[in-house]
Parts: sequence; structure tokens; C-alpha cells
Amino acid sequence: MTPDCIIPIFQVSDLNAAVAFYTNVLGFSVDFEFGSVVGIRHGAIQIHLSGPASAGNKKAVGEGHVYIFCNEVDDYYDEIRAKGANAFIPPGDRPYNVRDFAVKDADGNILAFGKSTYAGPNTSRQTL
Repeated sequence: MTPDCIIPIFQVSDLNAAVAFYTNVLGFSVDFEFGSVVGIRHGAIQIHLSGPASAGNKKAVGEGHVYIFCNEVDDYYDEIRAKGANAFIPPGDRPYNVRDFAVKDADGNILAFGKSTYAGPNTSRQTL
């Protein structure tokens, strides 16, 4: 088995409102719709949004948390804050060699966006 990718599933209370937030504010696009599940993507990143009518809705709304590595964070932070994103952790250089910030959707699901600041040899983490 060779893993290819991982796709988190966020439980949401209002599927239409969640899709509007992720597309209009965070810049994702709709990849597919299947019943009460909508797949969204931003570049190589995929997230599935599972509405309240989904048969697989086994987690509580708002329990999702994902960390997304990317090539920059400050311009994206400014862009999504201007569109109303709840960025509850502002950008900052962290002691774990990453510059990052975090946002919450309307249900409390958390998305953190970070860029490596490590300049040493043999950096194993690639940015998207």
C-alpha cells in the first residue's frame, strides 16, 4: 500500500452556508456533490463537508481540525480576513519553525495554515 493523500471530513450544521464560506471566503472550489457531502479543494488540498442529513455523520459538528502547509501565509491571511474569516490566531513565527495562523468556520472547525521557516539542510517538509 502506498498512501496518496488524506482528506479530512468536517461535520457542518448548514451545508449550503459551509460551502459558501469555504468557496467565497477561503477560496476553495467545489469538486463534487454527493447527497449531503460536498467535496471542496484548494490546489492539492481537499476537504469533505458533511451536512446534518449525511448517513455517515457520526462526529459532532465542529470537531474538525486540519493543518495545511502552504507557500506563504501573510497575504492569504490578509485576503481572507478582508472577506470576514474568523482568524482567531494571527500570523506569527512559532518556536516549531513555522509561520502560521488559524481560522474557524461557523461551526468551530479549525483550519491552520503554515509555512516552514526552517532553513537547515535536509528539510523533509515540502510546501504546496
